[in-house]
Amino acid sequence: MSPVFLEKLDALRHYCGLPFVITSGYRNPNHSLEAIKEIPGTHAQGIAADIKITNSAHRYSLIKAALEHGFTGIGVAGNFIHLDTRATVPVIWTY
Repeated sequence: MSPVFLEKLDALRHYCGLPFVITSGYRNPNHSLEAIKEIPGTHAQGIAADIKITNSAHRYSLIKAALEHGFTGIGVAGNFIHLDTRATVPVIWTY
């Protein structure tokens, strides 16, 4: 994992005041979810984490704070939020 990413993620966790349960962090480029991609994704680059979310209020707080803290990739699922620090244009998507 990128030390800079981990510091950014920890600062976000502290700001939110919520425990972060990481459901997916670094993935080896040979991981089944990465191997099917043309180019390994942000998890394989060590600049992404999926954080378990259990209610809508926490989901909103986390997304709002992540945007304020400069995260550039945000994926919203029913039970987790993907955060990354990709170098491209910021994006938000749903699963």
